[in-house]
Amino acid sequence: MADVAERAGVSVSTVSRTLRGLSSVSPQTRGRVEKAARELSFAISRSASSLVTGKTRRIAVLTPHLDSWFLGNTIAGVSGVLREAELDLLVYSVTDLAERGAFFDRLPARRNADAMLVTCFDLTPEERARLDALGMPVVFVSQHVPGRPSVYIDDVDGAQRGMRHLLNLGHRRIAFLQSSDDTGFYWSSKERLTGYRKTLEEAGLPYDEELVLYPVARHRRGIREAVGHLLSLRNPPTAVFAESDEVAIEVMGVLRSSGVDVPGRMSVLGFDDHHLAEWLDLTTVAQPVEDIGRAAAELARSIIDDPEACLLYTSPSPRDTR
Repeated sequence: MADVAERAGVSVSTVSRTLRGLSSVSPQTRGRVEKAARELSFAISRSASSLVTGKTRRIAVLTPHLDSWFLGNTIAGVSGVLREAELDLLVYSVTDLAERGAFFDRLPARRNADAMLVTCFDLTPEERARLDALGMPVVFVSQHVPGRPSVYIDDVDGAQRGMRHLLNLGHRRIAFLQSSDDTGFYWSSKERLTGYRKTLEEAGLPYDEELVLYPVARHRRGIREAVGHLLSLRNPPTAVFAESDEVAIEVMGVLRSSGVDVPGRMSVLGFDDHHLAEWLDLTTVAQPVEDIGRAAAELARSIIDDPEACLLYTSPSPRDTR
């Protein structure tokens, strides 16, 4: 900073005020300082600045993995907001139960971020207490944690909308598939099963446990076994409601490879509005994934300086089905 100050002909404190974006610097002086900084390839050290301000200018994201369309689009929404605010994004990917245990044991985010976004998996009471010990705001993404800052959709309502669509098509035997992977994580909301059951009850239809499969392994073999089970029932379903589009797309592939016409013999309904849904003619319940990420990032920004937690609610958007 002393070198920049000397080249620009100003004091070190003026350089500091300029590069921190304070309004107390005249446009002419700001221009000289910024030009000198560019010529010297100078950039403020976030780590050094945090020692003075107590702020890292980073927001951390804790996520189960990074190879999911939903999680990727959520983080894209987060990243866009942080980029505009000149905040850094720090991602912790916890891919299995062993890594999850190690993360909460070590808490590597301590003092490395100003807030944390927890995406798509439920925390145990012990894990939540560990995050509270970080002393930073924690925002829950794609899940509703009562009394905590949360950004989420009404999964019950979304599932009910999808189920009513299938009922209006004349289906009375509707299967429900909920998935997990080999690590034992459940990726999507259990509330969608609640919406499934409520809609059956409203229609006066029985809840048949043979038609509800969970957890179904997300890989093709697991979904093939689940579909095989449904087709082997004495009274098989005429429709399948998969809790996510990624599962629904696999279900469609297995059905068609088995010679089952979709949607002629079997209707398939997904949830998310994956970018492949339209290409594959998959009926889906659309949710605004990137908007959820953006809202979560905005909420984290707002409560870094204001500890009063608030609750954001986003409703799933109905979309014309094919």
